[in-house]
Amino acid sequence: MTHDPRSALLRAALEAAERGWPVFPLRPGTKRPALHREDRCPATGPCAAGHLKWEQRATTDPARIRAAWSSRPFNVGIATGPAGLVVIDLDRPKNGSDTPCGVTTFRALCERAAQPVPDTYRVRTASGGEHLYFTAPEGARLGNTAGTIGELVDSRAWGGYVVAAGSTTDTGAYEAVGDRGAAPLPEWLHTVLKPAPTRPGGPLGLPAVDGSRAALAALRAECAAVAASPDKQRNTTLNRCAFKVGRFVAWGDIPRHVVEEAFQGAGEGRGLTAAECRATIRSALDSSIRKARPREAA
Repeated sequence: MTHDPRSALLRAALEAAERGWPVFPLRPGTKRPALHREDRCPATGPCAAGHLKWEQRATTDPARIRAAWSSRPFNVGIATGPAGLVVIDLDRPKNGSDTPCGVTTFRALCERAAQPVPDTYRVRTASGGEHLYFTAPEGARLGNTAGTIGELVDSRAWGGYVVAAGSTTDTGAYEAVGDRGAAPLPEWLHTVLKPAPTRPGGPLGLPAVDGSRAALAALRAECAAVAASPDKQRNTTLNRCAFKVGRFVAWGDIPRHVVEEAFQGAGEGRGLTAAECRATIRSALDSSIRKARPREAA
């Protein structure tokens, strides 16, 4: 009997929808959404009243799912935010790196938190990593993170999606491991992932003595840039700005802890999680200090 990939992927889409997880088509054999981009929107059909992105068009309607997957063997994307899911993505190092894999890092994180590795719905990814599915806490609206929890440990929630079990790519298949349902997100993990409360606005308070005048002026300017950064560029801006100030730390003009505390406040005030700020600032400063040229050559 000939295997029909469209039938298999349709079943995968319907099974996800039966769990209450809205799905949308991914390009056959890939992880990329099959829906049109905003700059190519025809402004007709579902987009007649304005462009709808994949997160808005994801559905659990069996009729719409059958209509889409009967046309092509689309892979299946799950819109994690509308699905009420938080998915922890445990990746594997690429290009032969000796970095511990995400599974190992996450197990170590659980051990440090004195918590068991959660028993929940799991999907083995095409690369050999794992997706751990959790139901989001009531009323929570978590976003995506990258490296916040640990090396090769990301998360997907609102604004993100994951490739569903049953999908395939050139590197392999996505396969469910066991039949366990998605468990509630553990409170300790929620604490790590949730954004820090927005801090009151106002001028950034910096020490008056811990640093040279030029270093403090640079730190104040770069923290202000972080505070004014667009939503989608907050972490990138924090990384860039901390890197720029790192040279003053390398030259001995300002203590590292002063820089870290200032950027931590600016990043959390902009809505990044405390853990994400710490990881980004540490990485940026380490790189900047390592690459800093002597003052006379700068």
